[in-house]
This record gives sequence, C-alpha cells and structure tokens, in this order.
Amino acid sequence: MKLKLFIVSFFTFFILSAQETPAPKFGKGLFNLVGQDSSWTMKVGARFQFLATSLMQDGESPETSFLIRRSRLKFDGFAVSPKLEYKLELGLSNRDMSGVSAFTGNTPLYVMDAVLKYNFYQNFELWVGQTKLPGNRERVISSANMQQVDRSILNSRFNIDRDIGFQLRHHFTISDHFVVQEIFALSQGEGRNVVTGNLGGHQYTGRIELLPMGNFAGNGDYSASDLKREQTPKLAIGVTYDHNNNAVRNRSNQGSYMTTDIGFYETNINTLFIDTMFKYKGFSLMAEYADRDAKDPIAKNSDGTETGAIVQVGTGLNIQSGYLFKNNWEVSGRYSTVELDKAITGADPEHQYTLGLSKFIVGHSLKVQTDVSLTEVANQENEVLCRLQFDIHF
Repeated sequence: MKLKLFIVSFFTFFILSAQETPAPKFGKGLFNLVGQDSSWTMKVGARFQFLATSLMQDGESPETSFLIRRSRLKFDGFAVSPKLEYKLELGLSNRDMSGVSAFTGNTPLYVMDAVLKYNFYQNFELWVGQTKLPGNRERVISSANMQQVDRSILNSRFNIDRDIGFQLRHHFTISDHFVVQEIFALSQGEGRNVVTGNLGGHQYTGRIELLPMGNFAGNGDYSASDLKREQTPKLAIGVTYDHNNNAVRNRSNQGSYMTTDIGFYETNINTLFIDTMFKYKGFSLMAEYADRDAKDPIAKNSDGTETGAIVQVGTGLNIQSGYLFKNNWEVSGRYSTVELDKAITGADPEHQYTLGLSKFIVGHSLKVQTDVSLTEVANQENEVLCRLQFDIHF
C-alpha cells in the first residue's frame, strides 16, 4: 500500500513538474532536478520490457506466454558534492520482486539498487549499500543494455548478482591508453533485501580489469552491441574471484537456502569468472568462463545424513558476437554451455545455441529484439525457445 501511494504521488509530482520544466531528450530520464543552490541533483528515469515467448519440445504443442519482464523506476544524481553520487532503482514487476522468503521479511523485493558512491581521493571510490557485485561482465551489464532478449544459461547458474555491503574501486593508467581497474567488495553474502542479519559468514569479491587499448566510448565495455561504432579496436579483459565464507545458499549468495535438522548448512563457496569484451566498427564479441567449487558441496544433517541440498558446483562457458549494420539492425549469435559436476549434482551438460535479431530505434532506449534458442541436454528432449521483446527506457 505504501509503495502504491508513493508511485501515485511520484507521477502526480511528475505531471505537475512537467508543465513547468522542459523534459530531457528521450532516453535521458523523465526529468532532471537541480537544487536551487546546485548542491544536489536527481535524474528520474523509468523503463519496462514486454516479453512474448513460445517454448516447444519435440512432439509437444508450444507453450506461449506474455509478461512484463521488467518494470523499473530509477533515480540517480549527487548530494552536497559531485564527488558523492547515489543510485536508487526500484523493481515493480512480479519478476523483479521475486525471491520472497522469511529472510527478506516475507515482503516483495522492491529495492534493486540503493547505493552511495563517494570519490574520496583521486581515483578511489567507496560504494556503500546494495548493488551488483563485480562479478561476470554479462551480469553487470544492465538488463536495459543487452544484445539479446535475455542473458545466457551461464549467468543463470553462476552469477553472484546483488548484495549489501561495501565496495572499494580504483583505476590507473600504465601508459597513454592502457587502463587498469581494481575492485574489492565485502558483502553480507546472502543476496539483496535480506533483513534478518547475517546467517553464515561474509562474502569477499575481488576483480581486476585490463583495457590495453583505452576506455570504450560511452562505457561500452559494459553495454552490449557496438552502438558507438568504435573507430579503433577496444578490448577489455576481466578476472573476478569470489569467496563466500560459510555460505548458506546453494549458489553462493543466490539460489535456495540449505537447511538441516539443526539450522542452516554452511560451507565455503568459491567462484571464478574470466571474461572479455571486444568492439570495433559495429562488430562486438563477448566471452565468459565461470568455475564454482565448494569445500563440501553436499549438505548434511547433524548425524551425517544428506539433506538433499547440493551446492551447484561446475563450469560454464558463454561466447556471443554480433554485427550492427548502418541502419541499426543487428544480427547476433551465442553459444552457451553449463557442465555441473555430475558426480555431485547428477546433472548432465547443457548446451544452448541462440540466434538473435535486434532493431535499435533509439539505441538501447527504444528497441525491438527477437531470438530463437535451441537447448540440448543429454537424455532429454530438445527445447526450442522463441522470444520477442519490446524495450523502452525514458
């Protein structure tokens, strides 16, 4: 009820303000606010995605569905000084608010991001709050800026998503163009919107990125497709190592809680990501590798019997590429594979092939995307998934 009242009040304020304040260019926010003394700013944005899917298995009729895949409100700007920035993002669709549990207060998970970013000294920034961890590149890329309709099966199995805590970020240059970026994060280790306090240990994440050919135009190393049409080759290479000490969920800070007869099962979970992004004159290539292991991946009760909960340990590979034509149509392809440890999980390797077609009307702010994916798993029927998505971002 409180959220509904907030949304009604927000749009009432927006309508009244729009009568007096010129709106920004499309895709640059609904409106921008600046304090009278210029001591603060706020850019307000909104976006949603409409998704239609058709899933077919061998010898069966297709299953179709329509849904609002994502629906978001975004607020960002600075307070007191341009060195102190903030971001708040609220998810309003059912998918955005999924994952309710006793540990999130049994309430919808409205808050996606709520983070302060303080540039306290030269190239050092301290982030405090809830936001994405510096994990695999595909996950850190916003869902508004994806090359295809959705992320790969590697991401769905291994990503470390959002969490609450601190991040220290720094960058420097070795030569005129060679850029190095470092990130360290200390997090609670149980995902976003947890309100019950820490259950296991803490999560430690370190990432280093190398950009030997300089920065991408418009932060293009974290935006899929080469919409800026880089005039010189640009390359980014990133490595992340994540250690979740005494983790209580079966995918590090994601997945199901592992319960036992006396409480929660705890084990150390480690995740490694290696990724790269390359862009040049409309061509783009992104590749990722993931590896997850655990100290003892099989959850056990106090008497040593297995509970049935298993840490999802294994490896994954994702390679995707696309070419953007001058008329802003793009053809893209992706190959993804996930191979969980069969001796532990009992799962067979999964392979997915995706062919995509996108029309960027106003960059990522207004686009139509469609793709078709073939998924192969040993001893199971093949699946064909067709998707069509409309995306608008104010």
